[in-house]
Amino acid sequence: MTSRILVVDDEKDLVNLVRYNLEKNGLQVESAYNGSSVLPLVESFQPNLIILDLMLPDRSGYDICRDLKGDAETRHIPIIMLTARSSEYNRVTGFECGVEDYVIKPFSPKELVLRVKAMLARTSGFRPSEVEGKHIVLGRLKIFPDEFRVLVNDQDISLTHTEFKILMALASQPNRVKTREQMLETVWQEEAESVMDRTVDAQVKRLRAKLGPARDMIETVRGVGYRITMNGSANGSANGKRPEGSPSELPLTPVTNPH
Repeated sequence: MTSRILVVDDEKDLVNLVRYNLEKNGLQVESAYNGSSVLPLVESFQPNLIILDLMLPDRSGYDICRDLKGDAETRHIPIIMLTARSSEYNRVTGFECGVEDYVIKPFSPKELVLRVKAMLARTSGFRPSEVEGKHIVLGRLKIFPDEFRVLVNDQDISLTHTEFKILMALASQPNRVKTREQMLETVWQEEAESVMDRTVDAQVKRLRAKLGPARDMIETVRGVGYRITMNGSANGSANGKRPEGSPSELPLTPVTNPH
């Protein structure tokens, strides 16, 4: 089945450029030029991925992202944010809203297509499913929240209370980046202020080691935090870092001839 991509940007020339390159790669494309059109189009078009401009004339891309990620029917749809704002603050804000990836303007259409394909491969069919209301099933990983139990390839994995809470924080919203600050608040709660970021990293490292063949499902988003994905770093190392030159770490290059 052909994947459906919704492109949202108020620059019509840019939308046409993106549409051309996506359709050339066999993808079905619908477009919107303002924020108010997004939710009705998502309902009717049911996209597999959304490319969303941050600065729209009527609504912020952040607000639209919060609406989509706050709805159980649409929170699974991955969002790639288009923006001319490349600061760490803007990237972190986007990830906190639920954005899966960022592309900075100006950009290479070829790179955008690579990122779209990589994101579709990572998220295809990847929605947490509940079995009898108690199991969370994510590929080879099964989590039993009420029983404090985790299975990888149907084999029991022994986790500490903190490791289990970290896994639940990630698995409850697959493909969504959790910043270190969010994980501190979720896992350590009232003790968060006394816990350092490197404690999160150390706990995630131990969790990955215990997950064995599923360790690459926990993926590092450089400088921001972590997310759990179906494929993870399938071509990377066991520590969850992306291989150099993978689509989400490619250098951003400008469009030299948009026509």
